[in-house]
Amino acid sequence: MYATERHEAIAGLVRQHGRVAVADVAAQFGVTTETVRRDLAALERAGLLRRVHGGAVPTSALTVVERAVADRDADRAEVKDRIARAALDLVPHGGSIALDAGTTTVRLARLLPTDSPLLVVTSAVPVAAQLAGAGAIDLHLIGGRVRGTTHAAVGPEALRAVEALRVDTAFVGANGITPDHGLTTPDHDEAALKRALVAAGRRVVVLADASKIGSEHLVRFAQLDEVDVLVTDASAPRRDLKSFEARGVEVVVA
Repeated sequence: MYATERHEAIAGLVRQHGRVAVADVAAQFGVTTETVRRDLAALERAGLLRRVHGGAVPTSALTVVERAVADRDADRAEVKDRIARAALDLVPHGGSIALDAGTTTVRLARLLPTDSPLLVVTSAVPVAAQLAGAGAIDLHLIGGRVRGTTHAAVGPEALRAVEALRVDTAFVGANGITPDHGLTTPDHDEAALKRALVAAGRRVVVLADASKIGSEHLVRFAQLDEVDVLVTDASAPRRDLKSFEARGVEVVVA
């Protein structure tokens, strides 16, 4: 296969799968990993993909643009439902949790039992709307400027409130997560709030479907050594999941 044909094929794999690994591409096309790295470099220069540790992702995986909650909610809905159900097993009975903004954390909020005591802290308006008046749940809503994109409270007021808290478990979402760069999101204010939520949790659980794995966004808000558990789905790249586990993160596949 000529280099140009291989380039087209690799670009197609990235578009189809969302992420490719250097070793897998080398095995598929019968070339060395060094050749694949040169191919990826050429494709990146052409604007057809972005290289990340160990492989490549679509150009859209590295972005400062966020999609609105309504647009994201329908994406991979069944997968997010499974992740939320798996995360429910990690909710401490009679304890305290923090719920980050996100379409998967809202799904977890819908599943929380309302007949047993649980203290819930959230900066997310949709989460609060779901839990307001819900039985034995003691709901605490963090105030601040509400971002239209994520419907999350951010800013100095929200940060001060979260920084004063300590909860049993913080359930956090991310726009991107990689073994080497950690957890990222496009917005500085949102990243600051997420960073505070991570610091507030005795245990930190990240809810991230496979589309988030391998993506890197503008602002990092946590390293992997700050994460205790990652709940994701079965389509996540096995290579990355093993890398997470090697760094001490428990991986739950929903």
